[in-house]
Amino acid sequence: MVMHLKTYMPIVILLAVCSLLTIAFTKGEDKRYERTYYEDGTLASEGWKRYNVKTDYWIFYHPNGKISMKGFYAYGKKEQYWYYYDEHRVRSKEGRYHNDQQEGWWLYYDKKGRVAHKCQLSQGLKNGYCLKYEDAKMISAEQYNMGNKIREWQSFDAFTDTNSLSNIE
Repeated sequence: MVMHLKTYMPIVILLAVCSLLTIAFTKGEDKRYERTYYEDGTLASEGWKRYNVKTDYWIFYHPNGKISMKGFYAYGKKEQYWYYYDEHRVRSKEGRYHNDQQEGWWLYYDKKGRVAHKCQLSQGLKNGYCLKYEDAKMISAEQYNMGNKIREWQSFDAFTDTNSLSNIE
């Protein structure tokens, strides 16, 4: 039995030292809330970091103090739903990210906060329909395949003549 202890003791000591070093190096890297500031001291952003990488919910601000965008990060990449605002706090666009790329339907707003157009995106490129609106009514549409326009309609009637509205939900 004494011989077995002598054989395994260096391995046990090595494992103990590795465990202590791992704890020592990661202790200061726990999740923490961080704020950044513009040169004049105005808040520029705030959110969570883990291992010095943005994670969870973040808010970014314009220099005038109004929110410019807000959303979630996972491992330093934009994920989930994000909202963007102009300097007057009017929503300018919103949509979903996956792996730091725009995905699904994105809504784009005019200066009065009304939907001006919406587009289907995949991997950050237009991929599907883009619909343009005026006074809450669709006035034209385009269809894209990975960033390349393949079709265009100049009116709602022309669009519905060749498409099912279930395609745009």
